[in-house]
Amino acid sequence: MAIDTQSPTTDPLDTPRLSTRDKLVLFVLCAAQFMVALDFSVLNVALPVLGTDLGMNQSALQWAVTAFALPSGGFLLLFGRIGDLYGRRKLFLTGLALFGAASLLATLAWDPASFLAGRALQGLGAAAIVPTGMSLLTTTFPEGPARDRALGISGTLLSLGFTIGMVAGGTLTDTLGWRSTMGLLTLFALIVLPLAPGLLPESRTPHRPRLDIPGATTVTGGLLSLIYALSTAADHGFARPDVITTLITGVLLLAAFIRIESRTAQPLVSLPMLRRRTVAWGNIGGLVTFSMMSTVVFALTLYLQEILHLSAFETGLVFGVQGVLSAVAGTYAPKVIGRLGAHRTLVASLAGQGALIAALLGLDTGSWSVWLATAAVSLASMCHLGAIISYGITVTSGVPDAEQGLATGLVTSTQQVGITVGIPLLGVLATTSHDLLTGVHTVLALDAVIVLAAAVLVGVGLRVRSGAVETQPLGAR
Repeated sequence: MAIDTQSPTTDPLDTPRLSTRDKLVLFVLCAAQFMVALDFSVLNVALPVLGTDLGMNQSALQWAVTAFALPSGGFLLLFGRIGDLYGRRKLFLTGLALFGAASLLATLAWDPASFLAGRALQGLGAAAIVPTGMSLLTTTFPEGPARDRALGISGTLLSLGFTIGMVAGGTLTDTLGWRSTMGLLTLFALIVLPLAPGLLPESRTPHRPRLDIPGATTVTGGLLSLIYALSTAADHGFARPDVITTLITGVLLLAAFIRIESRTAQPLVSLPMLRRRTVAWGNIGGLVTFSMMSTVVFALTLYLQEILHLSAFETGLVFGVQGVLSAVAGTYAPKVIGRLGAHRTLVASLAGQGALIAALLGLDTGSWSVWLATAAVSLASMCHLGAIISYGITVTSGVPDAEQGLATGLVTSTQQVGITVGIPLLGVLATTSHDLLTGVHTVLALDAVIVLAAAVLVGVGLRVRSGAVETQPLGAR
């Protein structure tokens, strides 16, 4: 059966009114998502100072990032399903408490081991917060304009979290020291955690099937292996034996996971859900927009600092403009989706992102290029935000409440894998090129081609046309 999610049933300009309680619920959920997004980027510019203070060498500093990325990405699907079965609110609050305590541990860290333990526990808390928070959002706000608006605000704050983290990290490190970056996260947790219990409703599936332990083991192990391989490859290349071994292990474990899920009576992941056109193609669009935009930010950071010789603060200002325009895009994205539909908006956003990345190929060594870089990356980020919001709506639309944790777990896993995979796959071309400008151009050209190709494929896959968009399984006649 085809579900018509392209033609809005309400006036797209009729912004839904939210009650005071709804606004508070939205604030709590979005603040938690923003906190986690901030954690992905706030520490990056502080790493050299942190390493000197704690006595961590260059190879150990990589683990400051990897220690967070491993559990935050590896346990997303498992925790999303546990929330479905045993209570999303309960797991969300547990994740918040763990994240706050871990941030305090990282703030007070006295040696590398205590700091990395704090980072790993932060990642574990984030793995509980992100899928359950998204599930609570999609089950609290009914499908339609109210949910679209809520997802729009959430997507905007997600994008702003990454951008503000880059700017705030440098400012805090220069003025208060690297520990203030972790202290900021502790403060966020202390603000959100007391508000959440009285506002958030409990939500779970009406029946409690057994947890698919073999599926949980293989998918978690597979994701952990892949994220470790890709994170390590970003700094040391793909030739290292541990990268090759864990990459192969990850692929084999995920293949085993798919086989297990096709045979178990109560799977962790419903394969029929993965065969939905909206879920499959929506997540492909999400994977591409996240991975390719993270690569653009990486390449531009190198370009602005190494070729144009901008300071870290000036580079932060460029991305600050990007953040402001992303916030503007988040305000209007739900209205655009209401007019065009989520699927058309996803395709148009990917096409716009790809075209604007292609415009960055005009960058050269002239000082005027900073204006081209600022304008193009900011407008590309507006399209990127439109893609984030529309793909989240695409993937979760039409999914029963009982499976919202699974659907949002897929959304957030796509985000994490996308952020992790882009830089190792393409960014390494910039750092290994004999001429940095040529390397940056190569990365941007491939990036643009991939995003534009994805726009075409997702459009065809979702069968965007004047009528309904099919959400029946792939391969259905």
